[in-house]
Amino acid sequence: MKYFAVFDTNVLVSAMITHHSDAATVKVLEQVVKGRIIPLFNDEILLEYQEVLHRDKFNLREDDILNMFDLLIDNGCLAGRRATDLPFTDADDIVFFEIAMSKDGAFLVTGNTKHFPKVPTVVTPAEMLEIMGVKKDD
Repeated sequence: MKYFAVFDTNVLVSAMITHHSDAATVKVLEQVVKGRIIPLFNDEILLEYQEVLHRDKFNLREDDILNMFDLLIDNGCLAGRRATDLPFTDADDIVFFEIAMSKDGAFLVTGNTKHFPKVPTVVTPAEMLEIMGVKKDD
């Protein structure tokens, strides 16, 4: 089964800076490589990824950033926004939620579920893996 998902920027950062190959953030991105998750994004999300991943504090190599973009763009698809009137504490988070809501059955994968409305499709990387039935060794 294939799943559609929007990745909050914190998931990408966490996967790229961790030293643990079994981290849920790493494992969930491996599901993109395996073709089990199809990333959803729009230009606003790609711009945020670009800006955040280039922050000096993360000290990410340009090649690694480009590889992440290739992974997402080559395996994902552009999506439109489905407007919401739900309240958000950070207006920058709205686009991630609206893109996820634009595709029936899509998930928003984030390390900060408290920043989003309490809906079953907003999940942590570990929860996404559980939904998919992915075991720690997979």
